[in-house]
Amino acid sequence: MSVEIKVPTLGESVTTATVAKWLKQPGEAVQADEPIVELETDKVSVEVSAPQAGILGPQAAKEDQEVEVGALLTTLEPAKAGTAPAAKAAAPEKKAEPVTAAAPAKAAAPAPKAAAPAPAVDAGAALPAARKMMAENGLSAQQLAGTGLGGRITKGDVLGFLANPQAATPAAAPKPPRNDDPREERVKMTRLRRTIARRLKEAQNTAAMLTTFNEIDMSGAMALRAEYQDSFVKKHGVKLGYMSIFSRAVVAALKEFPAINAEIDGDDVIYRDFVNLGIAVGGPNGLVVPVIRDADKMSYAEIEKTIAGFGKAAREGTLKLDQLSGGTFSITNGGIYGSLLSTPILNAPQSGILGMHSIQERPVAVNGQVVIRPMMYIALSYDHRIVDGKEAVSFLVRVKQNVEDPRRLLIEV
Repeated sequence: MSVEIKVPTLGESVTTATVAKWLKQPGEAVQADEPIVELETDKVSVEVSAPQAGILGPQAAKEDQEVEVGALLTTLEPAKAGTAPAAKAAAPEKKAEPVTAAAPAKAAAPAPKAAAPAPAVDAGAALPAARKMMAENGLSAQQLAGTGLGGRITKGDVLGFLANPQAATPAAAPKPPRNDDPREERVKMTRLRRTIARRLKEAQNTAAMLTTFNEIDMSGAMALRAEYQDSFVKKHGVKLGYMSIFSRAVVAALKEFPAINAEIDGDDVIYRDFVNLGIAVGGPNGLVVPVIRDADKMSYAEIEKTIAGFGKAAREGTLKLDQLSGGTFSITNGGIYGSLLSTPILNAPQSGILGMHSIQERPVAVNGQVVIRPMMYIALSYDHRIVDGKEAVSFLVRVKQNVEDPRRLLIEV
């Protein structure tokens, strides 16, 4: 009896995926738990594995095709006695490479004869999340311009229309095709990169975003690391870094200014008595923000170990979907790339994000004298709809005080 292999549940608010790469072709023998297809979601790439051993049936979706959760991908036929080895001999098994968001490869095998062609997507059709939002706001497909595959309307299209109805009209004249220069190379954007672009633009369109700045004398934090680094590594097996120092400083400040750890939901404000801290990590496929859950209950060593694990997983493309959702506040460190100053963009629906930057020695005035100190500019971007300027400035001052003198966290002042 054949077994249907469908698009699995992909995580919070994720309703569709793109078939990035078929790792096995129809007629090949596969073992239980062997990856057969790679899907690319809005957040990460995931592999779908065979639930049991058998012979792979026809493909119900082609590479680069968008599929919804629960849609049929292929079937798995039971292997008959003596047929599995022959099938493997005809198509040698190829080891799946680490998950990446590279442009989908061209299928090496011809299209399966038994597979019915994938139905064309009607222009103007809406994805499930978009349909729900359109119904809630009394919108019709004729009012919206779909940017999804085959002209389908996405949730981002609806959000963009609600933010600026005059700009989002399907009646706009189509953009003329671009004449590429022979020296140029055209590469299709990955789903992850498209999602990053859409979410960043959504944050600008929906939030009243403002940024405030301050600077930190890093002498105290650097002295703390130098004094305790060896014993910290010996006891915990991980280095004491600036991220854990800033994380603890931010957690303490968020407890004092809870609006920056809150979010707007319709006409309501949701306040939290916990901190799920998002840490922006640069991977080979783009920027991702894994979440340290209950960071307010973690020690310096626990935070450092968690961040180190996130960095390794991001480089290897093994971050899980549940590691990328549920954040209440984020920290991004452009300083590791040499950034001296920037205005970070909110990670919606969060109401605040802290930007760290490079440490540079600069002359500063201390007790009436000019001295050279290691200084870092920091920036807080916040949603002015929920956070007042006084709160934002006071929050950043508190982070500055906590980093410059970490002893404040011990005596809670």
